[in-house]
Amino acid sequence: MTSTPPIRIVLADDEHLLRTALAALLPLDGTIEVVAQAESGSEAVTATRVHSPDVLVIDLEMPEMDGIDAVASIMGERPEQRVLMLTRHARPGVLRRALKLGVLGFMSKGADPEEIVEVIHALHAGRRWIAHDVLEASVVDDSPLTDREADTLRETREGYSVKDIARRLHLAPGTVRNYLSSAMQKTGTAARHDAARVARDRGWL
Repeated sequence: MTSTPPIRIVLADDEHLLRTALAALLPLDGTIEVVAQAESGSEAVTATRVHSPDVLVIDLEMPEMDGIDAVASIMGERPEQRVLMLTRHARPGVLRRALKLGVLGFMSKGADPEEIVEVIHALHAGRRWIAHDVLEASVVDDSPLTDREADTLRETREGYSVKDIARRLHLAPGTVRNYLSSAMQKTGTAARHDAARVARDRGWL
């Protein structure tokens, strides 16, 4: 009788101590193999591309490229990739974006390793898992931005000009300026880049 091969994971977290602890603890029961570790979002993208893991376990807040942006890049190449996102702070709006990208699992970084193992198995089987504490913290969406205002601010964060944003969102440049102006009023800022930063810090993007 052949044994079931372990679930291959990439573990991405910029907190070295936590990442190495999880890398040591998660494989203890023999059902999980950590095939690579990453300490930034960009490294997570590269590691996922190279190793094609069964499940990507990734921190939400990381340098260079955060978990959401990293997952967006990964899903563009691997739309069936199973992802478990870990977070200390479930900001309003973040869970919605993660689910829209196709993230199946969302849980607190403070969860017990045994629970993380259970969730990895659930995701590998194609099930969704959102921890109750994360769900409670994130269901209150206090963003005053409309979907289109949020879209234009996300494009602004990527460094696109108004003309480029208009082309990418299939809008007229004047319409984009109106959305950005409204977003600046709602964020109390005088520049679109500042509005994008404030909106992101408040979890509205």
